[in-house]
Amino acid sequence: MTGSADFRIVHLADAPDAASTLARWFVAEWKTWYGPGGAGDADADLAACESRDRLPLCLVALDAGGRVLGSAALKTDSAGSELGVGPWLAALLVGPEHRRRGVGSALIAAVEAEARRLGFPAVYISTDTAESLLRRHGWQPVGSTSTLRGPATVYRRRLGTGAAPCAVGSGTGV
Repeated sequence: MTGSADFRIVHLADAPDAASTLARWFVAEWKTWYGPGGAGDADADLAACESRDRLPLCLVALDAGGRVLGSAALKTDSAGSELGVGPWLAALLVGPEHRRRGVGSALIAAVEAEARRLGFPAVYISTDTAESLLRRHGWQPVGSTSTLRGPATVYRRRLGTGAAPCAVGSGTGV
């Protein structure tokens, strides 16, 4: 799909072995949702994101040896959906030992490209941790929401025009 000399980005459907690593990372990163007593199920959410042409879908960054570096999903809803907008960049996560190497930026760009390919004019994200990264990529704050971790800012990235009709599936996924 896309990548650099150090890594490539593929659909989770093309790297199903990545799901077990990502599920562990999701539990560690979002304990209040995926951890013990949380309402989320990382394995089920990842299984729901194994599409290439409808939402939800998940992208995975892999190194040359196939090791998981990070993930990002494009889905119909997320924290902030109450604002009546979407689709959403969600599950943006880079393994701690792989950060500051362009993986997160590449994942954001890949999700933007997927949204454009699927015909969406904009993408949204809610975050309490990635504000500076998003602003560097041209995302604009458009509101706020509450998450299990507390308040989060909602950002939008306009993608332009001329895209094909949207292919939105059911379910929320990651």
